[in-house]
Amino acid sequence: MTPRSALENDQVPMDQEQSGLMFIGSIEFTNLWRLHQVWTQKYQWNIKRLHDQYGPVVRIGPNLLDLDYPELIKTLYSTDGKWRKTEFYHNSSTIIDGKVTYHLFSTTDQVAHARMKKPVVKYYSMSSILGLERGMNEVINDFCGHLERRFMEGNNKGKDCDLGKWLAYYTWDLISSATFSKRFGYMEKGYDFDGTIHIADQVTDYFAMVGQIPFLDFLLDKNPIKRIGPPNLGNVTRISVENMIARLQGKCEKTDPNEMDFLDHFIEAKTKNPDVVDEKLIIGYLQVNMLAGADTTAITLRAIFNFLLRNPIAFEKLGRELVEAKFDLSNPVSYSSARALPYLDAVIKEAMRMHPGVGMLLERYVPDSGLTLPDGSYVPPGTAVGINPYIMGRNKSVWGDDADDFRPERWLQADNEDEEDYQRRLRNMSNADLTFGSGSRICIGRNIALLEVYKVIATLVSRYEISLADPCREFVMISTWFPRQSGLVCTLRKRKEV
Repeated sequence: MTPRSALENDQVPMDQEQSGLMFIGSIEFTNLWRLHQVWTQKYQWNIKRLHDQYGPVVRIGPNLLDLDYPELIKTLYSTDGKWRKTEFYHNSSTIIDGKVTYHLFSTTDQVAHARMKKPVVKYYSMSSILGLERGMNEVINDFCGHLERRFMEGNNKGKDCDLGKWLAYYTWDLISSATFSKRFGYMEKGYDFDGTIHIADQVTDYFAMVGQIPFLDFLLDKNPIKRIGPPNLGNVTRISVENMIARLQGKCEKTDPNEMDFLDHFIEAKTKNPDVVDEKLIIGYLQVNMLAGADTTAITLRAIFNFLLRNPIAFEKLGRELVEAKFDLSNPVSYSSARALPYLDAVIKEAMRMHPGVGMLLERYVPDSGLTLPDGSYVPPGTAVGINPYIMGRNKSVWGDDADDFRPERWLQADNEDEEDYQRRLRNMSNADLTFGSGSRICIGRNIALLEVYKVIATLVSRYEISLADPCREFVMISTWFPRQSGLVCTLRKRKEV
């Protein structure tokens, strides 16, 4: 039989504050309840409460089960190609020359995905990404320079810094530099001068909501008569097309012609695989690079600093580890040096566990073989199922009774723990990590994200003393596909040790 969850009569329990859609009634016939949860921007917390109340299987739509079984991760997100993405992902596709064009993220066809991925996957390997580190150092140095001039020197000394916004300016400038060898210019301007960052948030919100009832996208954003969608990311698309055409025509002058950026790699892939990679697919590669690469990394960096600032013992311990490392701070900390620091590694992993870059279900269709749950229940083929990285990151069978607490030490070997037990526990935690997804559809850009995160956290904490400007000020978190935050206003000072 199909598990129906413990929801009595398929009725989702909601109080008056939780929902304005109590009239909807049964989730057996409609996806409006989950659409409303996304619209309220409280989705992940409401789903977490349902799991706390009803257990690891929660039915949240007529044909959708939200699962919280760590042992099913390798099954649902396998590499065998049988577990197909649902239509939830389709609405992130774009219209090119009047036709819906799918890219690496939006396609649900496993064969098509493999065909798109194969020509470029080598460019996202860590060995290839490390080739970007020199250029990344320049962007990080400029980032630090802006922070110092605007918030730590002269008349600006002690001025409040909205670090959350500046981390976004940095990530957008960094990913555009790595992709096109040109920066958007948000750090130089000091604000979202063209509205692209704000529009990207709106596009993410649209994707999250319309994905609950996918056919709405064809009535709205993909409407062939009159588009009724969110503001489009015209600036990102325009820059992608202009740079691609200029590069193909040999009219683009790069700062360093000997250093290849992602656009160079994609054009190389087109040359080597002309039957697979065309100009439309290159635009898709570029857009995925920009949108996924900037927002999620900024979210992760904000989460790390927020957890550290609200856990002073952990922050002090990290600061001490970095100061004692005695890095040459005339340049950003290298990735290899940062990755070798055990407490920094633990802090980053713990923050990503508690605040992953995706806060919604990673939906898949059950294949023809069906799915048997750990409790023995059978889920028939065609049922949509999935695991939410946020929910899995708080699974007490994996993380312990303190799963809701920020405790980096859980990633380190305890004093009374032998090596074998520690390695077993570490494997269990790593296997339950859905920060970047899992299996054949794992985030292709995870290595560049890790490179950014380790380098930026190590460099900023090594150079500066960072504190909340007002500890009572609310740090606002918005639950959507990319669960973003605002309100990380800080005071920055150069470290006395520097």
